[in-house]
Amino acid sequence: MMSHHIPQNLSGKVAIVTASTDGIGLAAAEALGQRGAHVVVSSRRQANVDKAVSLLRSKNLKVIGTTCNVGKAEDRDKLVNMTIEQCGGVDILVSNAAVNPFFGNILDSTEEVWDKILGVNVKASFLLTKQVVPYMEKRGGGSVVIVSSVAGYQPMQLWENESMLEEFLKLTSIKRIGQPEDIGGVIAFLCSDEASYITGETITVTGGMNCRL
Repeated sequence: MMSHHIPQNLSGKVAIVTASTDGIGLAAAEALGQRGAHVVVSSRRQANVDKAVSLLRSKNLKVIGTTCNVGKAEDRDKLVNMTIEQCGGVDILVSNAAVNPFFGNILDSTEEVWDKILGVNVKASFLLTKQVVPYMEKRGGGSVVIVSSVAGYQPMQLWENESMLEEFLKLTSIKRIGQPEDIGGVIAFLCSDEASYITGETITVTGGMNCRL
């Protein structure tokens, strides 16, 4: 059998990944680390940060971590400052943190809900990007990847049972549910030199779901 070789095409790079102690964020952190990047993981809870750092280090990946609620300016400052102090700079930002504090008819949502969604999902991504770009420029450039949901293209119900899952699978060409690793690998590619001529694009990783504007 052929071994699965992962190229070390991010060696020497420093990557910040928000909300990276589980799911897509953790998969992105691992994929970046496997390709040689020094990864900074973060989460709102210290226990989750410690668990993710331990897991990634057990795979011989270079990683540090800190708590960070991206909706708080002081936490964003702490995340960026720690990265610069301990890693010497930053080349990659993967903005993965997001909230969804409301489920139901959108007309029943409140102003408070919208403030939280826009504050974390939109404003915090911009402010983090604004904060790290000067450091990226000092190192000759960098990559920013903002993770979002396919629901922005194709509204859908969350499934709670197998029958709803089967209905969801009918929307895809590849008849399976996507895994975090499917996204992590794409993120790592977008941060590599192989993707240096890709910019300002929306890349959908959806198993063939019809999701074009």
